[in-house]
Order: sequence, then structure tokens, then C-alpha cells
Amino acid sequence: MTTSSLSSTLVLRRTLLWSAAVTGALVVVGAVVGLLIAGVPGMWSALVAVLTAAVFLAMTAGSILFANRWYGEALFVPIFFGSVMGAWILKFVLFLVVLFVVRDLPWLQPLIFLVSLVVSIIGSLVIDVVVMLKMRIPHVSDVSLPTAEDLGVEGGPGGDSPPLRD
Repeated sequence: MTTSSLSSTLVLRRTLLWSAAVTGALVVVGAVVGLLIAGVPGMWSALVAVLTAAVFLAMTAGSILFANRWYGEALFVPIFFGSVMGAWILKFVLFLVVLFVVRDLPWLQPLIFLVSLVVSIIGSLVIDVVVMLKMRIPHVSDVSLPTAEDLGVEGGPGGDSPPLRD
């Protein structure tokens, strides 16, 4: 593995940090609102929904961050797509498992669960948009242009070297 990193790594790390902070806030708010509306079952319904959303939404960013560790290696592209697609398939299977398990729980309050899940997903999407808008990444990144030495030209910018075009 190489130590070089992609510009997307900073974006994904910042997204995960903000998502963790918002998840913490939603856990507290969801637990209090669920407790006030439906008692202890409402609290647990909100907590399960918020934490489920947080895990599922972090899996994609986590899989990309994991794959970015191999940036610069010959197998980077297969590792990247294998990691991301594997995470998506795992998320799909886990989502079905969670739904089948959660729907039969006697204490689950479906409306509180649904609202908490939707609010968590919207919060995550807002974070993604805000982080992407605030990041200062050039349109073309992770590229290094050849130097005069790479091209076999003596001198450098401002020197007495001939132009690079023929």
C-alpha cells in the first residue's frame, strides 16, 4: 500500500465526522421524543432506527475510505469497485434482515421507527451536500503534471529553455 491519498479521502472523513455528530444529536432527540410519544417502546424504536440509518449510511463512505488505501497500486480499481459493490450488496442483505427482524418485535412503534429513519437519512443527505459544497477541491485533482526534467528539457520556467512545442 502507498501512503499517497486521494482528495476524496478528506471529504469522506469529514462526512463521517459530521454524520457521527448528527447521529449523536438524533439519538438524544429521537429517544426523548419517542419516550414522550410512546413511552419506552417509542424510545427504543427511535434509537434502533437512528442507529440503523447511521450504520448503513457510513458503510459506503467506509468502503471507499478502505479502498482508497490502495491508491497508486496496480489493483486499485478492482479493489475499489469490489469494496464498494461488496458494501452495497452487504447493505442490501442486512437491510432485508433488519426489516424482517424488526417488523416482528412486539415493542416496535412503526410510525416512530419510520419517522426516525427518514429524519436520519435526510440529515445524512444534508451533511453530504454541505460538506461537498464547503470542500475546496479542484475540478481536476489527484494529477501531477510532468516537469521539464521528465520531458528531457533543460532549464525550467523562466529559464533559457526552448518552448516545449515543435
